[in-house]
Amino acid sequence: MQDISKYYSGVRHKRLMLLVGLSIILFFVAVVGFMVGPVFISPGVVLKILASQIPKLGDGIVQTWPNTYNTIVLDVRLPRVIVGMLVGIGLSVAGCGMQGLFRNPMASPYVSGISSGGAFGAALAVNIGAIYYLVPLFAFVFSSATVFLVYTISRVRGKVSMETLLLSGIAVASFFSALVSLMMYLSAEKLESIVFWMMGGFWASGWDEVIILLPFLVLCIPIYVFLSRDLNALLLGEQDAQDLGINVEATKRFILVLTALLVGACVAVSGTIGFVGLIIPHITRIIVGPDHKVLIPACIFTGGIFMILTDIIARMIIQPSELPVGIITSLFGVPFFLYLLRRRKTSMGW
Repeated sequence: MQDISKYYSGVRHKRLMLLVGLSIILFFVAVVGFMVGPVFISPGVVLKILASQIPKLGDGIVQTWPNTYNTIVLDVRLPRVIVGMLVGIGLSVAGCGMQGLFRNPMASPYVSGISSGGAFGAALAVNIGAIYYLVPLFAFVFSSATVFLVYTISRVRGKVSMETLLLSGIAVASFFSALVSLMMYLSAEKLESIVFWMMGGFWASGWDEVIILLPFLVLCIPIYVFLSRDLNALLLGEQDAQDLGINVEATKRFILVLTALLVGACVAVSGTIGFVGLIIPHITRIIVGPDHKVLIPACIFTGGIFMILTDIIARMIIQPSELPVGIITSLFGVPFFLYLLRRRKTSMGW
């Protein structure tokens, strides 16, 4: 009995150290995100600028850098890095939940048509000439509504089959994709705005986007963590989970609602950024294992790290211009998806 307690104590210690290590990596990656851009700022100056904003700690710091550096770090790069980190966290945690729900490592938060619904909402807002702040609102509303539409279509006699949910999501996503194409055809001079939004990126990110995103993460992620036991049970199959006392249908509804809120908010502020919710949970699962009690917290750090890194790459490749982040994530994601597909094909003997 003592050996078992010692073993589990060691496992908990390793998991804690892993999460601490990931948090340190996230901090250093964020500092790099503050440094790079058309104007390079050294890490020492970045840390001094950030420290100068902390009461008492900043009193003893003597400014030896131009005032423009303060504006670049605090008003441009800091909110951009925070938005990138929050979007990475939101998409990776939502993807983790959907993969647990479908019991499939190739599932992503976009399988229910969220991205297509959000893209249509944004395209519609641009076409009707809505003011800037209504574009993310339209994207969020249509993203969320798409999930509820898919769930309603899939529900039969109070139950939802995962296969039916997947097929309904594909059908609804195709429908909204056709509507997006129609919006693009009718957009004329507004076509560029729609295309850039659909590519996904953080070039317009500011403190307003941070304020939009943060409440959704604060609300949804603790509930995901609370549902980790249910997700672990679902890995055994719906019938086994039900035998263990899990309300399977209620868990499905909770995960879908959380995904709708979380991914809808992310899509609203950053556009469509693909593959994050697919590859990050799977890579994290390889590192920490399938237990959602540690997998979901680990996805918080790995998702933030990945998104900040891809944004850094997007800023550096064609300076002083930048690439949409969605292009970079797709360049990483497509080969990894093909690897997953080949691995699954081999394991199942296709």
